[in-house]
Amino acid sequence: MATLTVRNIQEKFYQRLRKSAAKHRRSISEEAIARLEVALFSNRVDPEDSLAQVRRLRAKMPRVFLNDRDLRIAKKQGRP
Repeated sequence: MATLTVRNIQEKFYQRLRKSAAKHRRSISEEAIARLEVALFSNRVDPEDSLAQVRRLRAKMPRVFLNDRDLRIAKKQGRP
């Protein structure tokens, strides 16, 4: 396994990492590795894929066209 040394880290980052490590019951090194894993290997959401999924779902729904007046009326229903 490789070794990584981080120098000259700002105190506020170190304190935040230290607090997070304590919260997760890890050493500071283990917390840094966990944070790096999340940052480097988490699955990123592709905006185009998300939009395509929304468009597919929208196509399945009935067409309902609301205007400002309709929305105001709907908001006021049931209110004194």
